[in-house]
Amino acid sequence: MEETETEATESGGSSDTSALESGGSSTVYPIANTAASYWNANRPASDSEYWPHGEYDIDTDQNLADYWAGLYGFEAGGEEGPPFQFTVGLSHSGTGVEKVMNGQNDIGNSSGNVEDELPDRDSYESFVDHVVGVDGQPLVVSQEIADAGVEQITGDQLKGLYKGDITNWSELGGPDREIQVLGRVKGSGTRTSFVSNVFGNPEEDTSVANRYGQNQRLAQAIAQADNAISYLALAFIDTDGLAPIALEWEGTTYAYQDDENGLDSKAYPLSRDLHMYTWEGTSNKEAAVINMILSDFGQDTFVAPNNYFKLSARRQEEQRAKLPDQV
Repeated sequence: MEETETEATESGGSSDTSALESGGSSTVYPIANTAASYWNANRPASDSEYWPHGEYDIDTDQNLADYWAGLYGFEAGGEEGPPFQFTVGLSHSGTGVEKVMNGQNDIGNSSGNVEDELPDRDSYESFVDHVVGVDGQPLVVSQEIADAGVEQITGDQLKGLYKGDITNWSELGGPDREIQVLGRVKGSGTRTSFVSNVFGNPEEDTSVANRYGQNQRLAQAIAQADNAISYLALAFIDTDGLAPIALEWEGTTYAYQDDENGLDSKAYPLSRDLHMYTWEGTSNKEAAVINMILSDFGQDTFVAPNNYFKLSARRQEEQRAKLPDQV
């Protein structure tokens, strides 16, 4: 990213058209990457399948990125492309918040709170937290374990698994087979949120056979095993070879796609916000993209199709209030 800030032109437009660079969490990656593909394609208003502005009461004849960038003073790119490119890197949450803090990225994607990702900092005032969606982390097992009859576990059993106290599936109503407990690496927002929610301390030590840097690799490892269990970002629950199981927590059983007590329940203990952090305010360039993601169009197009939960109307407004004024 360039060190220059977005500047206003004499006509009131924005002149910094260098690429907007984001990176970090593999959980937030599907949202950001889908948004980037739409932004960079900058499809015309006539393409109602790709840019259904009329369905959202948006009256415009502008291309997709031209419209959202224009709200913050950028000149239309038209057939030449968007007013500026939007790029998305893939690592994990800790790297995402560190890079935005160090000026290496404009936006740091994180599935954990910055306070948990960077616990040694004295102040977090320079971070601006933009929540773009909600993830209800599922518990998943290898398909063979689900087929053998393991359908749910309790909160105490979950703690026992991640402390190494429960080591055989026969202890949980499954086959006489060693349990392979998997998870994410330290610095991952997925791990930070899980450990914090389950044990009440994001720094709690856990007993895990293998740790993975990205959700994609973790999902593959669970699917390829015949004895694994893990937490996972919801976007990867459709991976062939793994199956979600229910969690009984403090008297309530939460299950994937349950109408009453699903993973979208506010009381589900493994629920967490998904963040896009900016540093020392939010520039017009950053705001243009984040505003698109926070819109009804963005929630329907970038959040929900990736198996995450959309923000409520109230939370959408709360998040959009953090953005600079439109021109």
